[in-house]
Amino acid sequence: MKSLASFLLLMGFSGLLAAETVAPVPNKGDVAWMIVATVLVILMIVPGVALFYGGMVRSKNMLSMLMQVFVIFALTAVLWAIYGYSLAFTEGNPFIGGFSKLFLKGVTPDSIAATFSKGVVIPEYIYIVFQLTFASITPTLIVGAFAERMKFSAILLFILIWWTFAYLPIAHMVWYWAGPDAYTDAEAGAKAAATAGFLFQKGALDFAGGTVVHINAGIAGLIGCILVGKRLGYGKESLKPHNVPMTMIGSSLLWVGWFGFNVGSNLEANGVSALVFANTLLATAAATLSWVAAEWLTHDKPSMLGGASGAVAGLVAITPACGFVGPMGSIALGLIAGGVCFWSVSFVKHKFGYDDSLDVFGVHGVGGILGALGTGIFASPALGGTGVFDYVLNKVGDYDMLAQVTSQAWGVGLTILWSGIVSLIAYKIVDGLVGLRVSEETEREGLDIREHGESAYNL
Repeated sequence: MKSLASFLLLMGFSGLLAAETVAPVPNKGDVAWMIVATVLVILMIVPGVALFYGGMVRSKNMLSMLMQVFVIFALTAVLWAIYGYSLAFTEGNPFIGGFSKLFLKGVTPDSIAATFSKGVVIPEYIYIVFQLTFASITPTLIVGAFAERMKFSAILLFILIWWTFAYLPIAHMVWYWAGPDAYTDAEAGAKAAATAGFLFQKGALDFAGGTVVHINAGIAGLIGCILVGKRLGYGKESLKPHNVPMTMIGSSLLWVGWFGFNVGSNLEANGVSALVFANTLLATAAATLSWVAAEWLTHDKPSMLGGASGAVAGLVAITPACGFVGPMGSIALGLIAGGVCFWSVSFVKHKFGYDDSLDVFGVHGVGGILGALGTGIFASPALGGTGVFDYVLNKVGDYDMLAQVTSQAWGVGLTILWSGIVSLIAYKIVDGLVGLRVSEETEREGLDIREHGESAYNL
C-alpha cells in the first residue's frame, strides 16, 4: 500500500490518494461508548422497568410483572433481528422501510452506520443492537397500564401485532434518514430528504424517543386499560404497592440506564454527548423536586413513590429534547413535567375514571407530549438551546420557534393517531382470538399462581 501511495504522489494523483485515505473508519472510543450505552439501556429494561413496575403491584402479581417484561424483551429482540431492523431503518417509503435487511442480510463486522457528524461512523452491528433496546423497552412500558388483570397469552399476542404495525412504522417515520454525508449541497440534500421518514421530512425533532417510545407506549396503554376494564375492587379496596423500596430501586436503575438511552442516541462521544448527559441529569432532578412539592402541597406528605414517579416523568420529558436544549431549558422542562404529570395521575385519571394501574399514560404519554412540544420551544438558541443544524450549510440554521413547534405538533398528533388506531385494532383482534382478561378467580387469587404456577414470596 505504501509503494502504491508513493507512486500516486509521484504521478500527481493526489486526489485519488486523498479519496482513499479519508474513507470513514469507526473510532474505537465511539464504539466502546456505544457498547456501554447499549448495556445501560438493557439495564433499564431488565431489571429496571421490571422492578419499578413489580414493586407497585400487589405481592400476588409480582412475578407476573417480571415475567411480562422479561419475555417481551426476549420476544422483541428476536423479532428485531428477523424483520424489525429492516422495516424501521432501511429505505422504503415515508411510512415504513423495506425488506433489504431481513434476517440482517448483508450486515457484516465491516458494515458501518452513519452518526450525526459527517465522516463519522460506527459499526452497523452496534447500531442494530442499540436500536434493538429501544424497540424492546417501548412495549414493556405498555403493560403497566393494565397490570394485574390481563392474560399473559393476550399480552404477547398484542405486543406482536402492535410492535409490528405501530412501533416499527413510527420509528421509521421519525428516525430514518440517509445520514449527514448525503447532504453535500442543496440538490443532494433535497434528494436525501425525500427518502427520509414522513415525520423527519416534517422537521419533527425527537432526539431519543419522546414520540417513538413514550407517546407511542402511553397511548397504547391508555386504550388497553380502558378496554380491559378496571381491576376488581378499584376505588373500593386497597390496591397499594407491595414494595415501594423495590420501586425506588427500579426507578434508580432507570435513571442510571437513561444516560445510555439519551446520551447513546448521539451515536458518538463528543461535546453534544456531554450536553445530553447534563440535561438528562438536571431535568430528572428538577422533575423529582416538582412532583414531590406538588404532592406535599396537595396531600400534606411527600412520598417515596411520588419521588420515584417524578424522576421518571423528568426522564420522559427530557428524552426528545436532550440534544437540543440547554441546561436551563432542561430544568424548566423537568419542573413543568413533574407538576403536570402529578396532576395527570392524581386528578385527570380519577376525573375520567380509567384504571391506568401504574400510570403509563399519565407519566409516559403526558410526559412525552410535554417533552416533544417543549423541544420546539427550548431548542431555540435565544433560550439557550442548540437550534437545528443545517447539513447543507454545515452550520446551525436560523431558528423559527413557531415553525418548529408546528413540526413537533405533527409528530405528537400523528403518533397519537397512529398508535391509537393500531392499538384499538390489535386489542380487538386479541380479544376475539384468546380474550383479554383473566377470569375473576385468577384475578382474586393472583396472576403469579394461576398464570405462572409460582409465587414471588414463599413465607
